[in-house]
Amino acid sequence: MREVDAGEPGVRAAEPGQRLVARLIDTLVLGLPVTLVARAVLPATTADVVIPVALAASVIGYDTILLGRWGRTLGKRVTGIGVVSARDGAVPGFAVALLRATVYAGPIAMRPVPVLGLLAGIVWVAGVALVLRAPERSALHDRAAGTTVVTFPAFRPADRQPIS
Repeated sequence: MREVDAGEPGVRAAEPGQRLVARLIDTLVLGLPVTLVARAVLPATTADVVIPVALAASVIGYDTILLGRWGRTLGKRVTGIGVVSARDGAVPGFAVALLRATVYAGPIAMRPVPVLGLLAGIVWVAGVALVLRAPERSALHDRAAGTTVVTFPAFRPADRQPIS
């Protein structure tokens, strides 16, 4: 797996807008099918409880597999950004990707629980808001996992390397 040199020309912390667009794409890829299926097969009150838990589980699986192997999800690939280890610039690997995804999606799964859901939501928003803090732009889930999201202007879609 290719390591990324932080001093490499063009490699820098991803912009908050890039991260937002990437997450919106990934949320549509996962959230739309989960929501449509749950609404089609479950009563409304049950679906309201199941959807956040199912979405969180989907995010954890999706992010763990894609980030652990390639350092990118579909949304990150489209926006030209990727997740790397803050320590050595390598693709995070499955254990680190699992930790990162769990810290990100855990509060989503807690949403249906009274009071706990509210507190988890506040923690989630505050954690994601850390992306606005320059220069590192690391969200809570990045800090917990020791990762950073960087931009790769030289990325070529045909490139088979995990991160290039």
